[in-house]
Amino acid sequence: MEIAILLASGMGTRMRPITETTPKPLVKINKKSMIETIIDALNYRGVEKIVIVVGYLENQFYYLKEQYPNIEIVKNDMYETSNNISSVYRAKEYLLEGDCFICEADLYVPDPSVLKNPLSESCYFGKMVEGYSEDWVFEQDQNGFITRVGKGGNNLYNMTGIAFLQQHEAKILYNAIVSDWGKAGYENLFWDDVVNNHIKEFRLKVYPVECDQIIEIDTVEELNEVRSRIE
Repeated sequence: MEIAILLASGMGTRMRPITETTPKPLVKINKKSMIETIIDALNYRGVEKIVIVVGYLENQFYYLKEQYPNIEIVKNDMYETSNNISSVYRAKEYLLEGDCFICEADLYVPDPSVLKNPLSESCYFGKMVEGYSEDWVFEQDQNGFITRVGKGGNNLYNMTGIAFLQQHEAKILYNAIVSDWGKAGYENLFWDDVVNNHIKEFRLKVYPVECDQIIEIDTVEELNEVRSRIE
């Protein structure tokens, strides 16, 4: 069984004033909200269950349950005081149900077939960036396994916001989150920090995609640039 957890509880402060009234994942590009483009890609693949973790302006997401019968919604009441680790924590039980995608919900996926290929290993979807990048990157060993997940690096694959964990790695993440939850400063972590802190326990590779296959949009300027190219 394949499951997907979509992290949609954040406030999207970098995209204000748009996000003062609309959650960032529900901002539309070419007449479709960003989160719907991710859901369509997951459904194109045949993912059986899609869990959306909501918080900020949570009531605006419930129409998705009517539109897509395989959606469940989980509330994150800590969205104002923590990073996305709290969203994964709230949905942690789903990590035990099968192979699992974990996706940022504020990505634009123009072609739903990007997720269709069989995945034989746990992986982060990554895009190669030449030169230095200050974003989240992956360092790999000679066999392609990820040895560091963190910010900053030269000529490395950059994080796209989508990861796929086979059941073994999903259970490792569950155990790591449960064991570390509540420690000092834990609320400030991203879930990817937990992976990095336990990286020797994981066997993760990078699944390469092109820059225009999974588009991360953080600001109004980036949104307008994407809209100008696509709409």
